[in-house]
Amino acid sequence: MKNSYVFVYGTLRSNLSNHYLLKDANVISKQCWTSGMLYDVGYGYPAMALNYESNVYGELYLVSEKELEQLDWLEGYKENRINNHYERILQTVYTDKGISYEAYVYVYGDNQVTDLQRIEYGDWKYYLSLRKKSLCYFAYGSCMDDRRFIKQKVAHLFQDIVDSGILPNYQLAFTRKADDGGRADIIEGIGEVEGKIYRVNQEAVSYLEKREGVLYGTYRPTFVDVKTSKTVFKDVLTYVVINKEEETAPPIKYAAEILRGSACCLSEKYRMKLLRDLEVKFGLNFDDIFAEMKK
Repeated sequence: MKNSYVFVYGTLRSNLSNHYLLKDANVISKQCWTSGMLYDVGYGYPAMALNYESNVYGELYLVSEKELEQLDWLEGYKENRINNHYERILQTVYTDKGISYEAYVYVYGDNQVTDLQRIEYGDWKYYLSLRKKSLCYFAYGSCMDDRRFIKQKVAHLFQDIVDSGILPNYQLAFTRKADDGGRADIIEGIGEVEGKIYRVNQEAVSYLEKREGVLYGTYRPTFVDVKTSKTVFKDVLTYVVINKEEETAPPIKYAAEILRGSACCLSEKYRMKLLRDLEVKFGLNFDDIFAEMKK
């Protein structure tokens, strides 16, 4: 049987209403995107239209012929039929792993989106999250440390630390190159990343958007499933670097923020691995980091 790659961006995504149609499909990437513009249809689902000046974010699956037939049925598509609800096209899908695929995507025509509301940032899950009074946020970098929260007078927005958690099948990397060194990022792959889970409101989300440079295309919001000792928190908000570069050593002050923030609740094994990577991989000095942590 022939298998096909399919990029999904709406209710077929993990933890959403129609994902059951992909429960047996092979997950290729949950951090991927393709060129397009996303719109709210107004009936609880989005539609993508072709546009090469913006991106739509979603997930990539390898599906069987039977699964593809089910997706065609859901999207109101039939080959060679006039007036399909969605059309199915082939388009390049890019992943955070640096690998691209030619995949099927279900799209609207330009005439179908004329009066529809555009979805900012091209992410249906993020669009839905902005309607919630509160949501969970996974911090894996400097936001684990509360010193900047205190300095910027937003510490009251980050008081509800739900738990520490593990993000499986991701690795920590420093792929954002700032003037003084690298900044933290997470990339799909072998390994796991530990961090703090906060429960936050929309005021905190607005602060995080500014801090992470979302408006400037530095980081983008995304959603991950985080394991704790008791449960799995699904669709937890976090931020990833958009334009990833070769890893760069973080500055001592930034490394100290991460280690200081991790001290209260991350595992000793993970903290020691992080410190070892900072020393061996990036050449940072152990004593310098700890001196900065104590300031």
